[in-house]
Amino acid sequence: MSGQGPAGGRVEILQTSPMAMPSPEAFEAAFTVHRLWEAADPQALLAEVGPRIRGLAAGGHVPIDGALMDRLPALELVANFGVGYDKVDVAAAAARGVVVTNTPDVLTEEVADLALGLLLATVRRLPQADRFLREGRWLKGAFPLSTSLRGRTIGILGLGRIGKAVARRCEAFGLEVAYHGRHRQEDVAYRYFGSLVEMARDVDVLIVVTPATAQTERLVNAEVLGALGPDGILINVARGSVVDERAVIDALREKRILAAGLDVFEDEPRVPEELIALDNTVLLPHIGSASVHTRQAMGQLVVDNLRSWFAGQGPLTPVPETPVPPKAPVR
Repeated sequence: MSGQGPAGGRVEILQTSPMAMPSPEAFEAAFTVHRLWEAADPQALLAEVGPRIRGLAAGGHVPIDGALMDRLPALELVANFGVGYDKVDVAAAAARGVVVTNTPDVLTEEVADLALGLLLATVRRLPQADRFLREGRWLKGAFPLSTSLRGRTIGILGLGRIGKAVARRCEAFGLEVAYHGRHRQEDVAYRYFGSLVEMARDVDVLIVVTPATAQTERLVNAEVLGALGPDGILINVARGSVVDERAVIDALREKRILAAGLDVFEDEPRVPEELIALDNTVLLPHIGSASVHTRQAMGQLVVDNLRSWFAGQGPLTPVPETPVPPKAPVR
């Protein structure tokens, strides 16, 4: 039976932060859940229950690193709430035989919707127009003409599940799409660029959808932004670490790019005042997947991964860095 531990006892799970799920009572019924964020003394809680924890429901800004895993010697599975799992040290997990899962697919369409909404808001200056009306300035004259999507070419950095969903939406707007990634994908007709700088030079909008890894850290740097040019627009719905935030601030301030729409930042939730002060930005508080529908689906997938693993059926959505044993043991 799912959630059963030795002698019929329930498996103990450590949950690091709140997460939406359609049926939290079912999660509580399946496992003994310890909520780290509610503990008056989190360190004391870890000392008490750490040796018995076999599963981690991980989310929020809590890093899941080797030091934490060492305090959970019975840990078998880290079920990450989110498709991005940069807060989890997957190398440390793999070294300890711990499997990591994430929540792909269930948030793909939501994030792609947000990317297009952010693009439209940035190009047509929708937040600025909203403020213009609310402040009564329309009574004194018309809002200035904005730029347009017409005639623009979109460059997508990272043509994975979300990148492809973004590309489909861009096509529906009549926009030409190109992409950059580690490899050319033979099953897509979009133009491929082996060099990010060359793609940035050829497109008018750069949409960042690539995962955060050591290889992608600050991949969008001053050289890429310079290639994008003074009419170029940067949209980031991936992770703040993929973009050199200081280079973006300088490029925006010096008009070396036209505008930026950002849903993610280097040090969330702290956003540089210099970015906030700029009028050629649209800034969102990391809400790419933040709808009730999608967050509940993500939470359910976290629970489903835990239930499947502890029922001996293996993980549903393991990440590639942590190889899965041929058959997960039921204990």
